[in-house]
Amino acid sequence: MNELITALPTDLLPSVGGAWIYQVFAVIFVSLALAYVGKLILDRVERRALKSNSIWDDTLVLAARRPLWVLIWTMGLLWAGQITAAQMEEELAGVLDAVQQILLIVLLAWFLLRLMMQVEVRLVDPNYRTKPIDQTTVSAIGKLLRISVIITAALVVLQALGYSISGVLAFGGIGGIAVGFAAKDLLANFFGGLMIYLDRPFAVGDWVRSPDKEIEGTVEHIGWRLTRIRTFDKRPLYVPNSIFNNIVVQNPSRMTHRRIYEHIGIRYDDIQRMQPVLEAVREMVASHPEIAQDQTQMVFFDRCAPSSVDFFVYCFTVTTVWAEYHRIKEDVLLKVLAIVQEHGAEIAFPTSTLHIPEAVRIDEARSREPKAGRGELA
Repeated sequence: MNELITALPTDLLPSVGGAWIYQVFAVIFVSLALAYVGKLILDRVERRALKSNSIWDDTLVLAARRPLWVLIWTMGLLWAGQITAAQMEEELAGVLDAVQQILLIVLLAWFLLRLMMQVEVRLVDPNYRTKPIDQTTVSAIGKLLRISVIITAALVVLQALGYSISGVLAFGGIGGIAVGFAAKDLLANFFGGLMIYLDRPFAVGDWVRSPDKEIEGTVEHIGWRLTRIRTFDKRPLYVPNSIFNNIVVQNPSRMTHRRIYEHIGIRYDDIQRMQPVLEAVREMVASHPEIAQDQTQMVFFDRCAPSSVDFFVYCFTVTTVWAEYHRIKEDVLLKVLAIVQEHGAEIAFPTSTLHIPEAVRIDEARSREPKAGRGELA
């Protein structure tokens, strides 16, 4: 890096007496002009890049705008500073050289981070890809790459400042062991998040629930320590990632179909109409356009309940959308009830029948006899 980065040439503008002051103003003016010209060029390139559906031309232009503007101004100011330092102490020139190297490293890292963020946004955008990549996977890879760039840039900056990288790495290894014992829960959440990214039991936007814990809602964000889930009453639920290593997680968003399973009861008096009702319901289910015909379909007499004879309807809808499922289920049940009515049967409701084995007789003669009571003679 030291061989590739050289100090700005201060001898291009020779100073004679107090002429160095004019050189400083000239450098600042040139920097201003270059920044303006660079802005015009980038504006034109950006307009052309946005007209295409390619990912890389947009991201390169958008990622380079601010770092390039800062580069032009800072290099101009450093050049002016070196001209000034040539008239003063030599130590200032050495400091400016170090600042120049660190600045170039920081600007390169800034450009790479902006480039990664722009690419991450476009990889999940259907306007740029016919098959967008899963947002969870893109987010995980983006975070790993950003951490790698930041760590690498920090190590290069330390080397530019004169520190030994080997010593820093050795100290980091010893410190990592101590931190590992002190922050085992944090590491457990980190590796839990890593397992979520690798196994992908759910992704951002999925509806998840756990029968082991009171966890149910839509996944909004998967971080390295926490996963944010929005419950159906719109409350945010922050779940440490380590919990997902020890619980069962259901992902209803990945269902292929939704099931309809309902019992219908008719009166015992209509038992002779049960068979034609079942046949009509089977035909209705088999011909329903929104019932999956490649899935299991069952309509059978099921049980003799205390107040009814019951049959069940078992089938699957084509859609998995919650609202559409309920609309289809409503339509199926209304058609079943209409079939029951068309065949002269009635839906049963809880009733009780009192059976009296013998008639109750009242002896009219005894009922007319006067009873012993107040003021009466027996």
